[in-house]
Amino acid sequence: MPFRTVTNALAQTHDRFVGELIALTEIPAPPFKEERRGQAYRSMLEAAGLSDVKADAIGNITGIRRGDGSGERVIAISAHLDTVFPEGTDVTVRREGYRLAAPGVGDNTRGLATILAYLRALDAAGITTRDDILVLASVGEEGEGDLRGMRHFFAESAYRNRIAALICLDGPTPSNTVVSGGTGSKRYHVTFRGPGGHSFADHGIVNPMIAAARSVVELGRLSLPDDPKTTCSSTVIKGGNSVNAIPAQVSLMVDLRSNSAPELADLETRFRDIVLQSCHVENDSRSIEKGAIAVEIVVIGDRPAGVTAHGELTECAAAVIEAIGLSPVFGSFSTDANVAMSLGIPAVTLSWGGEGGDAHSLTEWTDVDPDKSLPGMSVGLAVLLACAGANI
Repeated sequence: MPFRTVTNALAQTHDRFVGELIALTEIPAPPFKEERRGQAYRSMLEAAGLSDVKADAIGNITGIRRGDGSGERVIAISAHLDTVFPEGTDVTVRREGYRLAAPGVGDNTRGLATILAYLRALDAAGITTRDDILVLASVGEEGEGDLRGMRHFFAESAYRNRIAALICLDGPTPSNTVVSGGTGSKRYHVTFRGPGGHSFADHGIVNPMIAAARSVVELGRLSLPDDPKTTCSSTVIKGGNSVNAIPAQVSLMVDLRSNSAPELADLETRFRDIVLQSCHVENDSRSIEKGAIAVEIVVIGDRPAGVTAHGELTECAAAVIEAIGLSPVFGSFSTDANVAMSLGIPAVTLSWGGEGGDAHSLTEWTDVDPDKSLPGMSVGLAVLLACAGANI
């Protein structure tokens, strides 16, 4: 049975895909509060005929499409439940023709709806596979969620040691993009504390604002490699309560990233050295009669770096993209696939197909024109079937 039979089935149920995308988008899934959407998705997987559908201890939803083999090898396909938008955000979908607009409609609700469309297409075309296919809807991919859902899955799931490959659907990314590298990140909340005092009467005592500012300046002067791409960004600074008071506390948030785990570790060491040295300089430069500057460094995010080596999974993705007339582009980003990559499990992140834009903004949109969407959607489906040993 040719693959075209499967893509025809995908096309025939496109309207249902759009309806499910709208329905899921309008179920809020703010950070750390994905339960309502998770419950709805669980019901959808049950309706799709998957077995062993359940929610785990932190809210991940999983289900199995059984293969014809022993069940020892499992191919996982995933999309994340959460969005970046806080509780109370209006997530009503606005539709103009094929264009849907709403917070989270693309990233990553479309990934969830695409997986449902895949399952229906496989059933409609009567496709069986050698390997079991595991559907995973994860929590905590965005922001301070810090990949908590995928971390929990690979630490606790009964399936974790049977995963032969992981395909994540996330976007918006062009349909010819294969994310085979996981950009690692370390995120910090740094708090400088001092005695505080009157800006005039206590002038000359240590000032945590100056220690924080020195850290920002020195971090900005770091020489970092372009390849592997490595970055250091001071992003948020807070402190003080009056224009005529030396602050007693100033906090700083810093984001470190690299496509290389060793480079990220080296950058972390340099970051810590700069912060500590900034405290020492301030304490040596001004009076500590009322107390010295102290600093607390707290990790608030830790995404492992990783890479999927050139092999069956990446070769398959490249071949599928070339088959639809595009040139594959390999890249590195921070996605749920990072966790699997860091554990040595082959993983890629692919587009959910179609076009989209303004991700993480209130004007986020995606285009569901089938002529534009179906070729891109077929990429992930073809890679999934090739990896799972489809009987086509």
